[in-house]
Amino acid sequence: MSKILIRGAKVLGGEPQDVLIDGGTIAEVGSGLSAEGAEVVEAEGKVLLPGLVDLHTHLREPGREDSETVLTGTRAAASGGYTTVFAMANTFPVADTAGVVEQVWRLGKEHGYCDVQPIGAVTVGLEGRKLAELGAMHESAAGVTVFSDDGKCVHDAVIMRRALEYVKAFGGVVAQHAQEPRLTEGAEMNEGIVSAELGLGGWPAVAEESIIARDVLLADHVGSRVHICHLSTAGSVEIVRWAKSRGIAVTAEVTPHHLLLTDELVRTYNPVYKVNPPLRTERDVMALREALADGTIDIVATDHAPHPHEDKDCEWAAAAMGMVGLETALSVVQETMVDTGLLDWAGVADRMSVKPAQIGRATGHGRPVSAGEPANLTLVDTAYRGLVEPAGFASRSRNTPYEGRELPGRVTHTWLRGKATLVDGKLT
Repeated sequence: MSKILIRGAKVLGGEPQDVLIDGGTIAEVGSGLSAEGAEVVEAEGKVLLPGLVDLHTHLREPGREDSETVLTGTRAAASGGYTTVFAMANTFPVADTAGVVEQVWRLGKEHGYCDVQPIGAVTVGLEGRKLAELGAMHESAAGVTVFSDDGKCVHDAVIMRRALEYVKAFGGVVAQHAQEPRLTEGAEMNEGIVSAELGLGGWPAVAEESIIARDVLLADHVGSRVHICHLSTAGSVEIVRWAKSRGIAVTAEVTPHHLLLTDELVRTYNPVYKVNPPLRTERDVMALREALADGTIDIVATDHAPHPHEDKDCEWAAAAMGMVGLETALSVVQETMVDTGLLDWAGVADRMSVKPAQIGRATGHGRPVSAGEPANLTLVDTAYRGLVEPAGFASRSRNTPYEGRELPGRVTHTWLRGKATLVDGKLT
């Protein structure tokens, strides 16, 4: 692998520096580094970050390759600046055995434009009745450390307690989709003024908040780690803040779309805005931004949820829930957090690379941009502004809520262990 000199990049948004990659490792960081024998990437004015890590991606393979595959999903990830993604377990068959998680892991090794770490199901078939093979999945070649029934809530408190007890033995974490099912029967959007005016079934905030409250207490009782997926309400923020103040081992994520979009968009009845959990109010959005800034919410995770055209281009009630997000996440975070002054680029690196890697135990990712570290890197043109054009997405699906919207920032280069996966905005 040849040497690469990234010249004049603002590392974590700081002063311009040169970064020399030799093989799969960062060889040197400094000013005026020699370019002898190296391919030079001129990066003046651009920001260099550690490769992004997504703790919540749906790659759909096996079983729903019409929506996404490991190949297309990781190409989308590389386009968005990601060097590793955690693949959710709600595939067909469900990733609830060592065999299925190893299949996903091997597909990542063979075809991935980034590293793929499978997430194992908490319960068999995501049915919430019996624990899946947690230990076997952890001991498999995939080395699973994160377990989730995402798409469904582990609503039985006894099952949730047993899962927390089980993963504690090997330092794993249960990532909970917080949704009390009895409180969301027939729900189609956030419960509030807009749902009342539109006559759509309301999805109350308490359906999320009650599960989070229960699970942080269970995690405290067991002494285990719990992670809250796609936190979406101001009330949820306060519960997590309280739990952290007591030293409970809870972490939480927010999606880019919950940082930007509100339930007012549902007035269009465009199913592209139908998502689980639903888009909330402006008050919730502001609370989520503040919580991400102050560290109450630990990370940004995309919940990249691809669907084929026919599953979204239909009436609201019949439409699938979810949005693609890997290729727009960094732009949305720049719009909502950096350009508003809530986070600097070092903070973005922390929330989108360092901490998700730590939560998921992603070895070699989320590391400092310094000599001796793996060359997993992302270069961003932060001055760029442009319209989102899903026709150009690398993802197999196009269900983005940002089509035609102007967003800032563009990932120009991504390196995975020194190998370029994206050069000048084009996949290699």
